Amino acid sequence: MSDSIRHECGIAVVRLKKPLAYYHDKYGTALYGLERLFGLMAKQRNRGQDGIGIGCCKLDMPPGAPYMFRVRSTKSAEAIGEMLSDEMKEFARIARRVNQERKDTRDDTGMEYVKFEDDPEAIKREFELAGEINMGHLRYGTSGSFGKGSLHPYIRRSTWPTRSLMVMGNFNLTNTTELNRLMMKRGQHPVFDTDTQTVLEEIGFQLDEAHTDMYHTMRDAHVPPEDITRRIGEQLDVVKVIRKSAELWDGGYAIAGAIGTGDFFIMRDPHGIRPCHMYEDDEVIAFASERVALMTVFEVAEEAVCELPPGHVCVIKASGAMKTEAFAPPVETLRPCSFERIYFSRSNDSVIYRQRKALGEQMVPQLIEAIGNDWEHTVTSFIPNTAETAYHGFLDGLRFTRRQEVKDAIMEMVKAGTFDEAKLDDLVLRNWPRSEKIALKDIKMRTFIAQESGRDQLVSGVYDITYGVVKPSDNLVVIDDSIVRGTTLKKSLLRILARTNPKRIIVCSTAPQIRYPDCYGIDMSELGKFIAFQAAIKLLEERNLRHVVKETYEACQRELEKPKDQMQNAVKAIYAPFTDSEISAKVSELVYPQHTQWKGEVKVIFQTISGLHRALGPEYGDWYFSGDYPTPGGFATVNRAFMQYYQGKAGRSYDTLF
Repeated sequence: MSDSIRHECGIAVVRLKKPLAYYHDKYGTALYGLERLFGLMAKQRNRGQDGIGIGCCKLDMPPGAPYMFRVRSTKSAEAIGEMLSDEMKEFARIARRVNQERKDTRDDTGMEYVKFEDDPEAIKREFELAGEINMGHLRYGTSGSFGKGSLHPYIRRSTWPTRSLMVMGNFNLTNTTELNRLMMKRGQHPVFDTDTQTVLEEIGFQLDEAHTDMYHTMRDAHVPPEDITRRIGEQLDVVKVIRKSAELWDGGYAIAGAIGTGDFFIMRDPHGIRPCHMYEDDEVIAFASERVALMTVFEVAEEAVCELPPGHVCVIKASGAMKTEAFAPPVETLRPCSFERIYFSRSNDSVIYRQRKALGEQMVPQLIEAIGNDWEHTVTSFIPNTAETAYHGFLDGLRFTRRQEVKDAIMEMVKAGTFDEAKLDDLVLRNWPRSEKIALKDIKMRTFIAQESGRDQLVSGVYDITYGVVKPSDNLVVIDDSIVRGTTLKKSLLRILARTNPKRIIVCSTAPQIRYPDCYGIDMSELGKFIAFQAAIKLLEERNLRHVVKETYEACQRELEKPKDQMQNAVKAIYAPFTDSEISAKVSELVYPQHTQWKGEVKVIFQTISGLHRALGPEYGDWYFSGDYPTPGGFATVNRAFMQYYQGKAGRSYDTLF
C-alpha cells in the first residue's frame, strides 16, 4: 500500500483444557500455552505497531492468591520475540530463587528436592504468565491515547472473582459517547479514554448486577458464605451478561474476555465486520484474528479451523464446558471488512491469496483500454510489497487475455485458409506483456509509523528503482493495492518512478476509490484527506457547482437530527455529478509529481465496486467505497465527517456521535 492507514488490531487466545502438568509431561514445558500464544502473536505481528499485551487468568487459585495478570509493552509487535525473551528471563530468575530455597532446605533436612522447572504447580503459583487462559493483543490504535496505559488487555479488579474482568479486542464502537452517557445516567463515572474502557465498564456493570442478584438470593437462602463465590461462578450466565452488555453497541468488533472465576468468552459483531477464527482439539481451544496463524502454530489443515459466527459469543466455563450462542438478532446481510482481504491479513491464507489474485485480474480490461493493447511498449510492475499477490493475479489475467487473442487470430487464419507465419510471430513475440521489478525496498523501515511530517523523506530513502529497464517510449504500469490519500504517491513514489523516464505511468489500484470514512476499526475517518474526495471537490469548483458543498452540509445537519436508525448518507451528493472515470482523471492530475524534470503522463485507474465483489464475493463490506454502511453509526459518522470538513475541524468523526 502506497498510503499509510492504521487498521484493526490482532487478538490471540490459548485456553488450555488440561492441567499444566499434562503439558509438562507431554511437551517438556508447563508453559505450553504461553509459548503457543506467542507463536500466534508472532504470526500476526503485521497487525500491531503501537504495542503488545499479554494477559493470563489462572483457574482454581486458593483465596488470597492472585489469579489475573497482564504484561504490556509499547514496543512494536516486530519485537514480540524480545517480549518472550524478557518473560523467559523472569522465569529463569524465579527458578534460580526457588531452586536455591529448595536446595537450602535440602541441605538442612537431607531430603531430595524437585527443581522448579519440573514442578508445574510451583510454576503456576510463582510465575505470573503460567495459567490456563492465555490472551494476547497486538494494538493498532484508532482512537484514544497511544501510551502504555491504552494497551490491551484492560483489567477491572475486584475482591470478588465474579466481578473481576479482563478484556481485549479488535474493534471500534461508533457510539462510545452515547454509551458513556448511559453509564452516567446510572450514576457511574466513566473514564473518557477509549471505547475499550467503555466495553470493559459495561460488561463489568452487567457482571456486578448478576453477581449482586445471585449473592442476595444465596445469602437469603443461608448458603454458607465460603461457598457463595464458587456457586456464583458455576451459575453465572455469561451469555446473558454479554447479551445485555451489547444491546446498544454499534460497530465492528471481536472481543475476548476472562472473568476472575475462570470463565472465558469471545464474541463477534453481528455483521461479521471484524474477523475471528477458532481451533479446538483435545488439549486446547484457541482463537485468532487470522486463520493461518492457527494453522501454522498448531500444524493443522484449513478445515480444522472455523470462524466464530457473527453475532455469537463462545463461552468456556471454568469447568471446561463450552457453548456458542447468539447474543444479538441475526442481520439480513453479513458485511466482513473487505480491507482484510485487500491488504491487512497475511496473504498465505489460501482464500485470501486467491482473492487478491482475483483483484489483480479484474484490473486487466481497464488497463488494456488505457494502453490501447500496446504491450510491446508496456512494462508492468507493482509497488512493494503488499500488492505483490494482486500483481501475480494481474499477470495471470494478462497472459490469459493475450493467449485468447493469439488463439482467436490463429483460428481466423485457419478458417480463412491463409496461415501467416509473420503475423503469428508479431502476435506472439512482439506484443507480449513485459514484467519487471521496478520499485523495491532496499532497507527495512516501517514508514507508516513515522510522523506524517517526515514520512515522505523516509519513503524516498526506503524505495529505489531498477534502472535501465524502462525506455522513454514505454508505458510503466504499477499495481498498488489501494490509494487512500495519494500523498505518498505524489510526493515520493511517483517522483521515484519518474526517474525511469517512461512515456506514461499508469497506477492501478486494486481497491475502488475510497470516498467515505470507516468507523469500524480502520483509521480512515477524516473525509478531507481522501484523494477521491479532494478530486470531487475540485471538480465541483471547476464546474461552478460549489453550491453542492453547502447544500450537502445542510443535508448532513438534517440527517443528524433524525433518529439514528433513519439516517442516510448525505455525502453521496458530492460525487453524484461525476462518473467514476471523471474522478479518476482528476485524481491523476492531483497526484502528478511536482518539481521533477519528467514531462510524461500519469493515469490512475481504480478497481470498480462490481469488480471488487466479483473478486471477493457479494457479501464483503464496501462502505468506504459505496457509502452504504452496515450500521446506523456509519451513517452518523459520514455525515458528521463532512460537517467537520466543512467547518475546518480535524479529528475522528466517530468520537463524538449522537
